[in-house]
Amino acid sequence: MKKTEIKIIEEVSLDNPIFIEALPGIGHVGKLVADHLIDELEAVKFAEIYSPYFPPQVFIGEGGIIENMYNELYYLKSQGEDKRDFIILVGNTQGLSTEGQYSLCGDILDFVEPLGVKEIFTLGGVPTGQPVENSRVFGAATDSEKIKILEEVGVERASEHGIIGASGLFLGLGQLRGMSGICLMGETPGYFIDAESAEAILLKLSKLLKIEVSTDELEKRAEETKSMILKAQRMEQEVMSRQIPQQDGDDLRYIG
Repeated sequence: MKKTEIKIIEEVSLDNPIFIEALPGIGHVGKLVADHLIDELEAVKFAEIYSPYFPPQVFIGEGGIIENMYNELYYLKSQGEDKRDFIILVGNTQGLSTEGQYSLCGDILDFVEPLGVKEIFTLGGVPTGQPVENSRVFGAATDSEKIKILEEVGVERASEHGIIGASGLFLGLGQLRGMSGICLMGETPGYFIDAESAEAILLKLSKLLKIEVSTDELEKRAEETKSMILKAQRMEQEVMSRQIPQQDGDDLRYIG
């Protein structure tokens, strides 16, 4: 494989869909939210993404069955008060290198833009390094109007730090294409799968998107994914430690 491949499972026609990115990151809160949305709202998978920019590994699951590194795209039609369509990006990895992140995000935007995407939501975590009693949700956006919308639903404005990884790049690269967007980031210790932070994000996201989603199964989902994610973290950290220089944590606080 020499370039990213997007395997189309179902041809879809969508009406001005909102693109939601939630790949693995700090506390895996964004991934937890998106996986929960997909299950609760019965989203339909329509594309699979494989790339040489993913970590050079596979997972060994139950019974010795391997699982590739992948991203997936799901769609929802006519949801919530505004009857909006959505595209949700999930997966078990992000791009491994800086080049890989830019290439993957660009390829995915190339794919979803013709489907009518003009608005992006990215989901991630704010690492605190210590226990959090009540997770706050911070937000950043591509324009002042969206900042006002965030404040109206009680999302706190993020301070001046970087948003690294897919959650930042999708907004930045999307803005260059005329797309607007929002990043929601939940406070999390960052060293375990954080269902409480995911719930805090989901509650704010539901208000912003004007949809109704139960949070009852979030804790259960966190436990189900914990083993796989911990294994992924160990494997990816081993690879990244050999390829990517360490960054100053004070300068790059947020991660998608």
